[in-house]
Amino acid sequence: MKHALRPLAAAAAVPLSFGLAACGGGSGFDEDALVIYSGRQEALVADVIDDFEAESGVDVQVRYGNTAQLAAQLIEEGERSPADVYFAQDGGALGALAKAGQLATLPDDVLGLVEEKYRSADGDWVGVSGRARVMVYDPDQLSEDEVPGSVFDLTGPEWKGKVGIAPSNASFEAFVTSIRVLEGEDKAREFLDGLAANDVQTFDNNILVLNAAEDGLISVGLINHYYWYEQVAEEGLDAVPARLKYLRNADPGALVNVAGAGVLESTDKSAEAEQFVKYLLSKDAQTYFAEETKEYPLIEGVPTAEGVPPLDTLNPPEIDLADLDTLEETLAMIQEAGLT
Repeated sequence: MKHALRPLAAAAAVPLSFGLAACGGGSGFDEDALVIYSGRQEALVADVIDDFEAESGVDVQVRYGNTAQLAAQLIEEGERSPADVYFAQDGGALGALAKAGQLATLPDDVLGLVEEKYRSADGDWVGVSGRARVMVYDPDQLSEDEVPGSVFDLTGPEWKGKVGIAPSNASFEAFVTSIRVLEGEDKAREFLDGLAANDVQTFDNNILVLNAAEDGLISVGLINHYYWYEQVAEEGLDAVPARLKYLRNADPGALVNVAGAGVLESTDKSAEAEQFVKYLLSKDAQTYFAEETKEYPLIEGVPTAEGVPPLDTLNPPEIDLADLDTLEETLAMIQEAGLT
């Protein structure tokens, strides 16, 4: 069955705006408001932010945009930035801001809620939800055992024209950066060039990769786990023919990345900013991420959504997520391979 572009896919395909999105609208920031720069899409986090605002009584205004571009904007703005909190899609962007000296140290009662590997070693940002890289496949073409056990296998001749990726997606870029960090520049370049030479099929976002596997246009694709679970929750398992394979072998294709948040060093609202970050790690917010967006909660006592394998059953590669900050080099490598 051919798939129409679903609402989330349509949203993902639209370039994100740097305009202000806030309660009541407007083009500027109220100086009394807590200002959040969010690299997470409004559709995914607006409810959580609204709940914080209602529960805390803190007036919040949000600028939504691309995670990497917002990080660059914050670095350019420096101490002049109106932002109080940076809510990023991945650890690498937070690492870039931390290395620029623009994030304040978070209190221990916030940092202590999350395992060390999902927060900054220096205590200046913390993960709030997790996502695992997985392989999605068409079971009419492959059994799970026939799905490759490593992403590096996808450059083999037997996979020519059968693999799907979303090369301009931030999660794919972070994944490639992890290859650079874990395996070196040459290995990453060899992998990307191998995909290009193997007639890899490219799509604008993860949902379109998922749809291509469902429609038999590809045999296997690289996505984040939660896209499949969200679709199953919306449509039912019988309506989603594609299946997932978790690699669980410390391969870069098993990377677990996080969305996270940090407080700007330049803020004059540190108490409210820390309150917001701590709210993201509350049971209510973590349950929202688990049940609504199908991501991994990062605090103890909140289970994953039904059917999602627990985080401690995965075996991702060991990596400091802050080291995924060298995005510019990754983008250049992807472009040089002719994938974008």
